[in-house]
Amino acid sequence: MSEKSPLATGSEATTSTSDLLRKAGLRPTRQRMTLGRLLFEGGDRHVTAEQLHAEVAGCGEHVSLATVYNTLHQFKRAGLVRELAIEGSKAYFDTNTSNHNHFLLEPNGVLMDIPSDCISVEGLPEPPAGMKITHVDVVVRLAKI
Repeated sequence: MSEKSPLATGSEATTSTSDLLRKAGLRPTRQRMTLGRLLFEGGDRHVTAEQLHAEVAGCGEHVSLATVYNTLHQFKRAGLVRELAIEGSKAYFDTNTSNHNHFLLEPNGVLMDIPSDCISVEGLPEPPAGMKITHVDVVVRLAKI
């Protein structure tokens, strides 16, 4: 019995990804559809561009790493993903765009959601004139004992 490909192009999967992209103001190109199906049709995900690039290659599709980065940033600007900078140089893209925080399992870098009502942040400074605080990202680092 063969396993169903994550890039299965059944009419329902294709329509939902296509609709999602169109509603976000993005044209559903082949590359966006390929990446969108991997990102949005399996529940909430935290991925790096490199991880997503490897998934695409593993499915037998060819999308360059530069295209993966560009598409993730287009998805971010359209509000489809959040970018999380972890340790400055590593960016994760989160398909759950709600206001929530994360556990980071070290040393392998796996991110897990923390429900939004589990953390409260107090004592935030007043933002500069003409600015407002939109979100505070809390990353709680975990190590196995």
